[in-house]
Amino acid sequence: MSLMGSFWVGVSGLQTSNNALNTTAHNMSNLDTVGYTRQQVSQGTRTYTTLAKGRPNWQQIGLGVNYTLTRQERDLFLDKRYRRESGRNAFYDVSAGALEEIEYILGEGPGGDPTVGHEFSTAIDELWKAVQELSKDPTSAVNQNLFVTRSYEFLSKASAVYTSLGQYQDNLNQEIIGDVNKINSYASQIEQLNRQIVAIESGKEHANDLRDRRNYLLDELAKLGNISFSEDITGYMSVRLEDVDLVKGGLVNAIDLYTDPTTGFYTPYWRMLAKASYDEDGNRVVTAEGVKGAEVFDLTRTVSSDLNTDIGSLKSMLLARGDHRATYSELKDINTDGQYEAGWYNRHISQSVIMNVEAEFDQLVNAVVTKINDTLAWEAERVDPGNQDESFYLRDENGEPYQLFEKRNEYDDWTVSNLRINEKLRQNPALLKFRITDHSEDNPAMERLKAAFEERIYTLNPNVQTPLSFNDYYTNLVGQVANSGSVMRGVQETQTVATDALMNAREQVVGVSSDEELSNMIKFQNAYNASSRYINVVDEMLEHILNTLGG
Repeated sequence: MSLMGSFWVGVSGLQTSNNALNTTAHNMSNLDTVGYTRQQVSQGTRTYTTLAKGRPNWQQIGLGVNYTLTRQERDLFLDKRYRRESGRNAFYDVSAGALEEIEYILGEGPGGDPTVGHEFSTAIDELWKAVQELSKDPTSAVNQNLFVTRSYEFLSKASAVYTSLGQYQDNLNQEIIGDVNKINSYASQIEQLNRQIVAIESGKEHANDLRDRRNYLLDELAKLGNISFSEDITGYMSVRLEDVDLVKGGLVNAIDLYTDPTTGFYTPYWRMLAKASYDEDGNRVVTAEGVKGAEVFDLTRTVSSDLNTDIGSLKSMLLARGDHRATYSELKDINTDGQYEAGWYNRHISQSVIMNVEAEFDQLVNAVVTKINDTLAWEAERVDPGNQDESFYLRDENGEPYQLFEKRNEYDDWTVSNLRINEKLRQNPALLKFRITDHSEDNPAMERLKAAFEERIYTLNPNVQTPLSFNDYYTNLVGQVANSGSVMRGVQETQTVATDALMNAREQVVGVSSDEELSNMIKFQNAYNASSRYINVVDEMLEHILNTLGG
């Protein structure tokens, strides 16, 4: 090779070592940058000059080293596994958090609010004590007043618990807006990055920093829902969410929210898949019928890791919140239209932790209220059937049996939110005199009332067959929530360990190690110095030839 040609061999070494040093410095400067992927210079040989094609080997002269590209160090397999497990971890994190919040509302969990749950537990105990005291002397004005007062407290505390559960549903409903907005924002940003990456990489450059941002967005998106993704040869990344295209072909399939006119609860749906109409002002109008089939999530599917139906915080929020305020009748497979529908509870109530507790709690209150009212009505009818003797025993001025608990709205059911205490009886408990016409104490009524609290004829839900009484129903309800919370926290902790292990494994590939980069810096600096010395030697040889031999 000529000496001038040898110059270019040295220059190629200088250029490549300089690029490698710049890449190493870039890695070091982004040591703590979130989402940054370690970059590495790829080197190759320049084209050889062939002098002769003899046998056994050709005679060739190398022209130096060539800087080919700066590549990212990523493992697609680890990326997919990490994103899947981080989404699953987010799902169970929300589920565990929901159960902890319910424990807090019931006042039985760590840091529980004693003004809510514990007071209701006390209220039902105090009501039972008042029934026992009343049975000892049913004609005592003190005992009658105590019974009515404890009934009022029972209903007030029950209303507070049920209202708190509903408020938590409303809070989750607002958080759903935030998650949907994040998904749409991430999708739009990924589409914008796709365009920039394709434009840049259509030439010889590589948009590594833009790819880092896109990968970070995919990591965040994976926590919200079950995603899959693929990249074509141009560098365009297509993304699917819940098996529906979210980003594809230069378009973003945005998620909208349908607001239920009755509950105010939001249902995420695919804008492009929904059937919509337009009003006279040109505003887009979507109805419940138009949204059917376009929902982002199928919440009736069984939650299972095998089916990958337990992924994403948004789905977990929707499941925990449910789609309405649940009542006791739904435990009997009565749907929201008041019609029997086989399997309604298992399909629509059981998988929502809040709705399940709402229905079970409402069942307890409904049972207590109706038993007390039925006992008063039964005794009034037993003593004077149809008020024939006009004794008005346990009856009002119209001859109607007294009801200690009344409906707020006569056309609605006997649910917690529709109950109130009879104001006449609250102001004058002596109306419940429990002294029949022969001036004897009404002991049959007392025995029936006591039996109502002691008989074991209730179950928490259709899937739990243990017979319970009023006295132990609430304890078992709280225990069920506590056990479910303990199990869910265990699952969440296990999932966190698995996710952290994958994150650490991925970090070993994509993460920047300061020790490794410093070693590379020394290596490339020495390579740069060696190329510089090589050029100096060639320069001295040329100078010697020109000045000494040429003279």
